[in-house]
Amino acid sequence: MKVGFIGLGNMGIGMAGSLLKTGYEVTVYNRTAAKAEALVRQGARRAARVADAARGEVVITMLADDAAVETMAFGDDGIIAALRPGGIHVSASTISVALAEKLTAAHKDRGQQFVSAPVFGRPEAAAAAKLFVVAAGPTQAVDSCQPLFDAMGQRTFRFGEKASNANLVKLSGNFLIVSTIEALSEALALVGKGGLDQHEYLDFLTSTLFNAPIYKTYGNLITEKKFHPAGFAAPLGLKDVRLALAAGESLRVALPIADIVRNRFLTLLANGGESLDWSAISQLAAKDAGFAK
Repeated sequence: MKVGFIGLGNMGIGMAGSLLKTGYEVTVYNRTAAKAEALVRQGARRAARVADAARGEVVITMLADDAAVETMAFGDDGIIAALRPGGIHVSASTISVALAEKLTAAHKDRGQQFVSAPVFGRPEAAAAAKLFVVAAGPTQAVDSCQPLFDAMGQRTFRFGEKASNANLVKLSGNFLIVSTIEALSEALALVGKGGLDQHEYLDFLTSTLFNAPIYKTYGNLITEKKFHPAGFAAPLGLKDVRLALAAGESLRVALPIADIVRNRFLTLLANGGESLDWSAISQLAAKDAGFAK
């Protein structure tokens, strides 16, 4: 199977690399061409234009936001114009429910297929092919892409034939992650200001009722203050919270915790946190407690 891969950021480079290791013929495109160099050395073909990466059976996009996906998908030299009839566009990006529905309709009009397959996992999981894939779209198209998902991840979860279902799952999942970061930050600020060792407290949490990857991963980032380089940059965290709030408004579902973390991100970014990991919002809880170090 010939696969195009568009978007070679922290996540995309690992995902495309996993496809190459599995033996797929991969053509890569990135707006900053230099980011493709490592993959080209591994055997990938470099595309000079977006359209050149959309000539195979499947093209995968892993891009930062709705605007980037729309730029790559629409237009005279975009994915929709270049993809063959029956071809599949897999969006692994965290995008809005509305854009997923727009892409579904646009591809259908051209006799193409659209699958949403956002992923859970940080860059190290992408590099190790240990991602969790959330997929939705036409059954036959998802079946055709399953070997690709197997190459990039450790397990795939399917959520029906409506592609935007996967995007709603992804947004709700990211909302839960950042809510956990906020709650964990407040708890660590509480025990820290009370004179307890935060590392010992985290060990207690993750050895008992909170023995879960989310607490271990982000607890360590928070206590060690490992916010740079960012595995998932703070502006992307703000973007995802906004998308979750938009989905909630559309479905008439109040998300009061999302409002809290949205304001955390705005405060972090207003104070120069653009390049930090999204877990850096934890420092705001510590500052509010008068415990910032």
